[in-house]
Amino acid sequence: MATPYSFPVKRSITIAGHPTSVSLEPVFWSALEEAAREAKLPLSALVARIDAERIAAPDPSNLASAIRVWLFQRARG
Repeated sequence: MATPYSFPVKRSITIAGHPTSVSLEPVFWSALEEAAREAKLPLSALVARIDAERIAAPDPSNLASAIRVWLFQRARG
């Protein structure tokens, strides 16, 4: 596994039939993959859920930031 201080890695993902790219540090990609496995969802489906929550917010951030915040909140329980 890469160091937690690695540069972001860009990946392509399809959300609601639309391709997009997301840049996250490897530690966040690993945590997101783990969350998807635990939820028994494809990674793209979990990202779509996070994206829907992000869009519904009064002042939505970018998708990568929303994913990081979602993972942080999940870790805090």
